[in-house]
Amino acid sequence: MTATPGLRFPQLASPDLLRSVFRRHAAGVAVITASGDTGPVGFTATSLSSVSAEPPMLSFGIGAGASSWPAVSQAEHVGVHILGEHQQALAATFARSGADRFGAPTVWHEGPHGVPVLDDVLAWLVCRVVARVPAGDHRIVLAEVLLGDPAGTGRPLLYHQGRFTALRD
Repeated sequence: MTATPGLRFPQLASPDLLRSVFRRHAAGVAVITASGDTGPVGFTATSLSSVSAEPPMLSFGIGAGASSWPAVSQAEHVGVHILGEHQQALAATFARSGADRFGAPTVWHEGPHGVPVLDDVLAWLVCRVVARVPAGDHRIVLAEVLLGDPAGTGRPLLYHQGRFTALRD
């Protein structure tokens, strides 16, 4: 291996290395919702990915120890909400452990298939869960898109360097 001036010696793989690298990766912010036995659940996700166009399918990750996991692990349908830059407080609420995520000031309604749908988002989808794949301390959920609304206005909320932020012109 030839040394390149200015490069440091590579670090061995670790959770800290992964976190450090992904802090440099800007990601869109979504909130995933589901209906649980004790009411609606939801969490902030930056792991949302498009998987397939035919059939329309997406994926997201959720920690196996997350408070929303028991409901998501049983849910037939989930809601996926793309947040706008005006929704930093909403993203923080759904990211905070122990928060009353569906209490005021969160505005939502019961949508198709009983899925909690958040109001005033850039876009939302209702999806049918087709698989839950173990992946280390997380689970990857694959879901088929059934319906939604892409008509919200505004610019997307991003997560970068450990904080919520917006696009710059």
